[in-house]
Amino acid sequence: MTPSPMSTFTVVDNDFHLDARPHRLLSGALHYFRVLPEQWEDRLLKLKAMGLNCVETYVAWNLHEPRPGEFDFSGGLDLPAFVRLAGSLGLHVIVRPGPYICAEWEFGGLPAWLLADPEMALRCVYQPYLDAVERFLDALLPPLLPLQVGQGGPIIAMQVENEYGSYGSDQAYLRWLEQALLERGVSTLLFTSDGATDFMLTHGTVPNVLKTANFGSRAKAEFAKLREYQPTGPLMCMEFWCGWFDHWGEPQHLRSAADAAQALDEVLAAGASVNVFMFHGGTSFGFMNGANTDLETGAYQPTVGSYDYDAPLSEDGQPTAKFHAFRDVIGKYVDLPPLHLPPPAPRFESGPLLLDESQPLLAALALLSSPRQTPVPRSMESLGQDYGFVLYRTQLKHPPGPTTLHLDQLHDRAQVFVNGVEVGTLERNRPLSLPLTLPPGPVTLDILVENLGRVNYGPKLLDRKGLLGLVRLGTHTVLHGWQSWPLPLDDLSRLDFAPHPEAAGPTFFRGRFDVAQPGDCFLSLPEGAKGVVWLNGFNLGRFWERGPQTALYVPAPLLKAGRNELTVLELHPRGACRVRFTARRPAMGLRA
Repeated sequence: MTPSPMSTFTVVDNDFHLDARPHRLLSGALHYFRVLPEQWEDRLLKLKAMGLNCVETYVAWNLHEPRPGEFDFSGGLDLPAFVRLAGSLGLHVIVRPGPYICAEWEFGGLPAWLLADPEMALRCVYQPYLDAVERFLDALLPPLLPLQVGQGGPIIAMQVENEYGSYGSDQAYLRWLEQALLERGVSTLLFTSDGATDFMLTHGTVPNVLKTANFGSRAKAEFAKLREYQPTGPLMCMEFWCGWFDHWGEPQHLRSAADAAQALDEVLAAGASVNVFMFHGGTSFGFMNGANTDLETGAYQPTVGSYDYDAPLSEDGQPTAKFHAFRDVIGKYVDLPPLHLPPPAPRFESGPLLLDESQPLLAALALLSSPRQTPVPRSMESLGQDYGFVLYRTQLKHPPGPTTLHLDQLHDRAQVFVNGVEVGTLERNRPLSLPLTLPPGPVTLDILVENLGRVNYGPKLLDRKGLLGLVRLGTHTVLHGWQSWPLPLDDLSRLDFAPHPEAAGPTFFRGRFDVAQPGDCFLSLPEGAKGVVWLNGFNLGRFWERGPQTALYVPAPLLKAGRNELTVLELHPRGACRVRFTARRPAMGLRA
């Protein structure tokens, strides 16, 4: 049903009412920023074909305001265009503007530059944080206001914060945020969403704002707990977790279609509305993956770039068994037309491709960045950098022979070099000491630190990156006099490649190849240990032999008919860099 002019969407007793008639929201999560805009329509049509009448999306503040006061709502970040497109296809839209979104997204969608403030307090009444949120809302909301359902648009509801009950207890902050939305003209239904537990529903809800619950099973028990805190009003599972996300070095999460469909049936049998999370996960391209910390051990767990989520629609937009099982369940409660899907996208594949040009990273520092001089290492944020790598360098005048390098704190992974030769790797979850044998004479010590993604959930959300604290040799010697090269790697155009297919140490490899007809595909690096890939200048994301992700999704719009360029930063090269494009995703799994 296409949204009509001046519609009303209200709560009446225990139901939603659209234009004075009971209405069940059957929604699916699809994040506009995880899907190329050329593919939005295909994914939305498939969402509708599964039987859903609404699409839900978070808003990624960090993408829209990459620097304080500089906003971008163009291209793939044109949220109003995404909303209008959904409306034109007969779908309503739920917008979850945050400012914090979790979403397994870098820093939960918060911009990294917030952390340049050494006193920063997040998601609470801390005035510099509130000032930044206000500036963001002032830019975000005006183009969305005319798209609210009460003004004839498709936006049917907006969220106040996100799962706040699993983070904080500042009720004044939640009430402030509710008022910030209302004062700027948000007139559509407001809601909160939290896990259905006592502490989450106590801390995450706002008086007179609709409460919704997030869960993946046991609907009767979850809704019973929600009813303790909201005796009347529509029941809604705002995040029906039909799958899950994956961390590097952990097994892939899979959930059978039959089990997920049975759980969805239980939600709908309760008369509730639902938002399938995710209907289509898409991809966290570039450096936009988030991370978790284990709530018991505190171990850091970076998330892979694929956000396939074992969802009804796969990462590359293919209907899965879960899609058809969910459609069958939905068909028990609403009348569905015959299944009609958009035509499948073309596919591309290739034989092995040799990337025959190279540029060593350590030799390219002056082409990529300018060094900052500091007495001790500084965090990435204090260097004015958000994502990527930092190269820290100091000159040692230390007696030759065996010693031990100690790092106070590392976020997240470091390669250590003595006079340009790698001598070891340190990681956040492991001991931060490395035995060294120093040669005679002046020694150059380099530490290349990778930001593997800021924590997006839980109490350790304030997650600065880089070398945090002091660096020591032996028991007593604090190392001073550092040069730091910020390496966001957002522009590789100045690299000076030479025809050389092999290298030692972190190296950029480049190769060119021809495409007759662009198509969706996956890129695998059979010999790749760890690194990052760019296709025609677009950052596809990280690869890591650790698994479980074994290939990177390449949407067809990123390929060009004719000549294309692929660049790979291989952090641990093993000779030549060879890649292969495959029409289908290779099996996921951990390294043997």
